[in-house]
Amino acid sequence: MEKENNIALSSAGTSRVRQRKRSNEVIPEPSKPNGGILLVDDRNKYKSMWIRTYSTVWMIGGFALVVYMGHLYITAMVVVIQIFMAKELFNLLRKAHEDEHLPGFRLLNWHFFFTAMLFVYGRLLSQPLVNSVTPDKFLYQFVSSLIKYQMAICYFLYIAGFMWFILTLKKNMYKYQFRQYAWTHMILIVVFTQSSFTVANIFEGIFWFLLPASLIVINDIFAYVVGFFFGRTPLIKLSPKKTWEGFIGASVTTMISAFVLANILGRFQWLTCPRKDLSTGWLQCDPGPLFKPEYYTLPGWISQWFPWKEISILPVQWHALCLGLFASIIAPFGGFFASGFKRAFKIKDFGDSIPGHGGITDRMDCQFLHISITSPSLFVRASQLK
Repeated sequence: MEKENNIALSSAGTSRVRQRKRSNEVIPEPSKPNGGILLVDDRNKYKSMWIRTYSTVWMIGGFALVVYMGHLYITAMVVVIQIFMAKELFNLLRKAHEDEHLPGFRLLNWHFFFTAMLFVYGRLLSQPLVNSVTPDKFLYQFVSSLIKYQMAICYFLYIAGFMWFILTLKKNMYKYQFRQYAWTHMILIVVFTQSSFTVANIFEGIFWFLLPASLIVINDIFAYVVGFFFGRTPLIKLSPKKTWEGFIGASVTTMISAFVLANILGRFQWLTCPRKDLSTGWLQCDPGPLFKPEYYTLPGWISQWFPWKEISILPVQWHALCLGLFASIIAPFGGFFASGFKRAFKIKDFGDSIPGHGGITDRMDCQFLHISITSPSLFVRASQLK
């Protein structure tokens, strides 16, 4: 009887194996995160492209609306993006089973997050805030006091969070809690280091924020589009769907876009003027030498074929070519960094907030190295002021 049972079990196991083999032959294996199929060979690429196009259109439309509303709204958009990014990154290492034994421990992450936000934005917006309340004596004194003691307030908030963390330590949970503590600080470094440059650019003039951000978006879009139709040669193993054709095509497009966009954006004072307060009205100012057109006479053979005898070029357009070069070479490495990061955690996306694009962090992957594209624009701005 026992022998018959063993035979029956073995035959059942064999039939399951055979069934699994047959199913593997019929049903393809689910795609792995960051799979190695080039877009040009992907059977579902047109469906994916439609979803990505639809979500990209409304993202760009929303971004354009926020930019039109002015400096303060752009800063608010940056803050909202940071909150969503932090939420997705906090959840990446979160374990529900451990959190059940640590009530209130998740709030500690947000305590450190908003402490860092007060530290960064308190320093960046201190002078615009003072300028906004100058007519009111009481508000001026109150705001001045807050700014004066802002560093001390942030310090004691951090110390309070540190003590809170120590008091919540529980036996058999130490490793998980210290891992969460280190992970939280790493998130703060990644998120707020870049934001300090981003917000500084916004208040120096929307141009210095809009141009670099637009170049990164253009580079990302055309790397996808060119790779979608013509990509044949893989670029890097971390992101197998990225191709040399997409990289080169996006680089050329980004350089051309940088030169043209700088000419268009540089002619609007409300984009080039710095904001000295927290008001929302449009600005008027002396555009400065970088935004004053210079005229170049075209060779005679060109004027014979075309009606133009001279062209006007803004000096900032030559600087924009440098920014375009940075966006072409450096920005893709932000995507590679994010791809490697997701491979390390064996996930496809950081979240599912945006259809076809994953989470907010997935669309901000180039922002991991956004500092590399915004820093040169600050230097260009500084050269204008000399």
